[in-house]
Amino acid sequence: MPASRIVIQDYAGVTVVTFSDRSILDTGTIDQLGRELYQLTDAQNKQKLVLDFCNVHFLSSHALGVLLTLNKKVAAIKGKMVMCSMKGELMQVFKITGLDKMFKFFPDDAAALDSFGVSVK
Repeated sequence: MPASRIVIQDYAGVTVVTFSDRSILDTGTIDQLGRELYQLTDAQNKQKLVLDFCNVHFLSSHALGVLLTLNKKVAAIKGKMVMCSMKGELMQVFKITGLDKMFKFFPDDAAALDSFGVSVK
């Protein structure tokens, strides 16, 4: 099995997912990423997710589809998903596609965790 594409940490019931890859562009990477992310909701029933994009500089439209599917899976189990640490160029992709209206964005993981009522101080 290939190495994990994400690092997972739990803070008081909130799961923070940090992407390891700088670029999320090729189909193999995205498919593996999708499987790992969907496990969080499908098998582990994680309802509070923070997706941390601090390492990511490039994202394909196929990866956006994975994020949309994950958002639907989280909503189906009455959860909430937010994103943080998104670089300007990456944020532009969400704005151009109109997805900036579908997701909540925070400047960093501390602010994202705070949105769930969790303080990391």
